[in-house]
Order: sequence, then structure tokens, then C-alpha cells
Amino acid sequence: MQRSVQGGWLAAAGAVLAALAIAASAYASHGIADGHARDNLQTASLYAFAHGAVLVVLARPPERPLRRLALAGLLLGMLLFAGSLAAGALLGWPTRLAPFGGTLLMASWLLLAVDAVRR
Repeated sequence: MQRSVQGGWLAAAGAVLAALAIAASAYASHGIADGHARDNLQTASLYAFAHGAVLVVLARPPERPLRRLALAGLLLGMLLFAGSLAAGALLGWPTRLAPFGGTLLMASWLLLAVDAVRR
């Protein structure tokens, strides 16, 4: 039972992330005049949508601990990466967390590759 709850939580988080990405992309297209900020928010939206969709598809059921860890890493990495870019674009905050999020995303994808080979 616990495994399906965790998988459901990751899938739900991915779906919410994808929905927020669509809203952020629309706002970037219609509500931001500054070109650099608009580009950053569009980049954040693209990454958030893609990784949100991946979480929805792969989260059911994450029966293996390595896969679960990789999916949690994708979620956290996306929040750090896209969240940092979005906060920079919308609020003018520094984007210092984006490289950490990007690194975590790459590491999480590699964990998924290792998990796939270990099946």
C-alpha cells in the first residue's frame, strides 16, 4: 500500500507541475515585456512541463527504491531549476539554485538509467 501512495504522490506532483508550467508559459507569452525574463520563464515552463509529464508516466508504480529515489530527484531538481528561473523572471530574485537543480536532474536521469539496466 505504501508504494502506491508514494507513486500516486509523485504522479500528482508531476501533473500539478505540468499544469503550472502551462500557466507560466501563457503568462510569459502575454504578460512579461522584458525579453530576458520572458525567455527564462519560457525555459522554466518547458523543463517543468516535460519533467512533470515524465513523473506522471513513470511514477506508477515505483516499486524499486532506486527508481523512487530517481523520481524524487527529478521532482526536487525541477523545483530548484524551474523554480529558480521562474522566481528570477517574475520576482527579480537571483537564480543561484538553477545549477543545483540542473545537476540533480542529470543525476536523477542517470539513476533511472541504472535502474533500467538492473531490472
